[in-house]
Amino acid sequence: MANDNLSNAKTAKNDEFYTQFSDIQKEMEAYLEYDPNAFRGKTVLLPCDDPEWSNFTKYFAQNFEVLGLKKIISTSYAPDSREINMLSQPTLFELESPQFDETKTRSRGKIFTLDRDTNGDMRINVNDLQWEYLEGDGDFRSLEICKLRDEADIIVTNPPFSLFREFLAWIFEAKKKCVILGNMNAITYKETFKLIMSDELWLGSSIHAGDREFEVPSTLDTHSKSLRIDEDGKRFIRVDGIRWFTNLDHGRRHEALPLMTEADNVRHSKHKEINGVGYQRYENYDAIEVPFTNAIPCDFEGVMGVPISFLSKYNPDQFEIVGMCENQDLYKLKTKTYASKECKDAYQAKFGKPGTYDLNASGVVLRDGLLEKVYQRILIKARKTE
Repeated sequence: MANDNLSNAKTAKNDEFYTQFSDIQKEMEAYLEYDPNAFRGKTVLLPCDDPEWSNFTKYFAQNFEVLGLKKIISTSYAPDSREINMLSQPTLFELESPQFDETKTRSRGKIFTLDRDTNGDMRINVNDLQWEYLEGDGDFRSLEICKLRDEADIIVTNPPFSLFREFLAWIFEAKKKCVILGNMNAITYKETFKLIMSDELWLGSSIHAGDREFEVPSTLDTHSKSLRIDEDGKRFIRVDGIRWFTNLDHGRRHEALPLMTEADNVRHSKHKEINGVGYQRYENYDAIEVPFTNAIPCDFEGVMGVPISFLSKYNPDQFEIVGMCENQDLYKLKTKTYASKECKDAYQAKFGKPGTYDLNASGVVLRDGLLEKVYQRILIKARKTE
């Protein structure tokens, strides 16, 4: 149901899902553990983040000196530009500022900057944030925000769910470092997967399974069982399949993944697809089907199809990504393309009624004499070691 809410939000262009402070902190600490100077001397841009609501800006402002930052730039999107929003009323932070303008605050975004001690307390933190109105509405695609992107070293945010492809392209066209949140299904976007395959993008450290809780606007139409309302009336829902996407290095991606031996295969009775029978070969790829990440064999030298969740444990020194099972044969790995009649015959045989089984969309195995399409698979090979 939580994922239904995410899909509904994308359809309605309601992209206001607010990330928890603890989730941000845990992820950033993973980069610092690997490299204590990961943010030192850097300008961080938070292009979807009003500090009055965003925990991203709060985290970096509160830790400005600890991280050794050069500058924080945070921008917000104008309320009148949102189809549905929770920021419909100016906060006291805005109302009490000398530059507050009731007309501008509806149609223009805001920019917040932090780079020095402005109140004389000998510290640089959230109390030193300075703000003013942008010329435009704060859309990340505007020339105004693009200039801020070009000034920055690292871009960190939870971008609009409905614009993930475009936002990622926006980052990479400027060749910037990034740490952004997205749905796990974004791995299967050809634009995203191309970057992952070329080792220009990978998954973050702290989220590798389960779901995450986000604060949502009161205007979001949700009947999710995961809806929680706290004592202050704030609404939260849990969303499955959320992952960090980044090109900042962290230690987790260099940890070797334990591989399955023959003895392990015997012990893992829950892996009924392979236990006692071995790994099946695809009918349409020269590769074996590996249904679980913890079932990758230790001694196989060919191509293997693994779940997309494998990327949470992917070590580029241990494995090579060679492609993905998909319709268009973008990676030139298909050994068979099914005709329309074959797809219809396979559906009739498997489900006992007329239909079309899209066998070309993924890997296909033969089970009990029937063609069966498996879930989305990434195709990998083990790297040869000395």
